[in-house]
Amino acid sequence: MFLTLLDIVIPVIAIALLGYLVGKRQTTPPEMDFINGVNINVFCPALVFSALTMHPVDLASSWALVAAGTLIILLPGALLLFLRPQGIKGSAFMIAGMFRNTGNIGIPLMMLAYGKENLGDIVILFVLSNCLHFSLGLFMLSGNQDRWLWLKSPNVWAAVLGVLCAPYSAALPGFLSTSIEMVGQITIPLMIFSLGIRLSQDKISNLFLAFKVNILYLFTGLISIPIVLWVLPLTPEWSRMIVLSGMLPPAVLNFLLCERYQTDPKMVASVVLLGNVMSVITIPVVIWFTLVAI
Repeated sequence: MFLTLLDIVIPVIAIALLGYLVGKRQTTPPEMDFINGVNINVFCPALVFSALTMHPVDLASSWALVAAGTLIILLPGALLLFLRPQGIKGSAFMIAGMFRNTGNIGIPLMMLAYGKENLGDIVILFVLSNCLHFSLGLFMLSGNQDRWLWLKSPNVWAAVLGVLCAPYSAALPGFLSTSIEMVGQITIPLMIFSLGIRLSQDKISNLFLAFKVNILYLFTGLISIPIVLWVLPLTPEWSRMIVLSGMLPPAVLNFLLCERYQTDPKMVASVVLLGNVMSVITIPVVIWFTLVAI
């Protein structure tokens, strides 16, 4: 089991560390905006489409997974309403605790831990989080502005096309399916590499508060997970994904959105940075638990 755990976690850490080292060696801060934009708007939609056509998901029978993916975001948010410490704005505190790193860390870890055959379900959780992030999350940060921005997300439309095309995937030209799949395969390693570069460029301020906030996020995850598993008829595979989803560190996108709307971006950057560093310790424990106990 220990060797299996290393096989799952080490590749992710190794690629992130490579990005960190490359970022540290640069004399000027690397411009990652273009690369991250292409990854989110081109490579990631290709991954979503190819995953849903190669691993079809029946949304009618997967309603419990969709409900669980929604609850594991909303329940921690409800708990965080009563737990906000001094030193961080309420909307920034809540959004960073609700929306976890389902992209950079969640997708690769779930694939390695629970099998590529579950990629369709993994992508559903990612797209669901993405939709809520760009609708409910922006509503919380912007005060009722940009709440329909999620409709412009290529990942959402790639998911819609993937679900619609899945029954006819055998009829798609081989060169088209292969090309889309190859483009999508760029996504995951580039996400992890970019995370490493981001960690190399940021510094943690107010270490104690950032640590306290991340402990509160883990606490709300621990409280929410048993409730979700109890109320919904989840398969063991889905249960493992939901447990890991609830214990992931805050998404890097939280900082970018808080910076855009000037909602405590420096504090959120420290929370996100420290949360992702802490995940080197917490995530192996969570994966071990899901593989042994579920």
